Amino acid sequence: MKKIVPYAVLILCALLLWDLLFTFGDASFHIDGDEVGGPLGAALALLFGAGGTIIGVLVTIVVGAVLAVAFAGVGVVLVGALAVAAFAVTAAIVPFFLPLLLPLAVIWYLVHRSRRNRMQREAAV
Repeated sequence: MKKIVPYAVLILCALLLWDLLFTFGDASFHIDGDEVGGPLGAALALLFGAGGTIIGVLVTIVVGAVLAVAFAGVGVVLVGALAVAAFAVTAAIVPFFLPLLLPLAVIWYLVHRSRRNRMQREAAV
């Protein structure tokens, strides 16, 4: 199987190149009942498809920015928690990331210890 895959990919790339260079008019679409085909149809289809994709990306960015501003406090906490969780899961799945997780555990322990000591001092006062 591993020996066949490079040849299959090469054949598919050759077929794609053949289709791009020597065949025209495969793409056609309709505007108000009129069929637009040929190279112009392919160019217009790519233009309209890319335009829709660009609009979708822009809308996603604007919505993300609005949500980031609206939920800034919650968002920072959630992003931090997700980053720590993703790092922990990655370190647990891939064993050679475990040494990277050990300093994180030491930092967590030191912060927890200092917080506990501070709370005990405040309770004593």
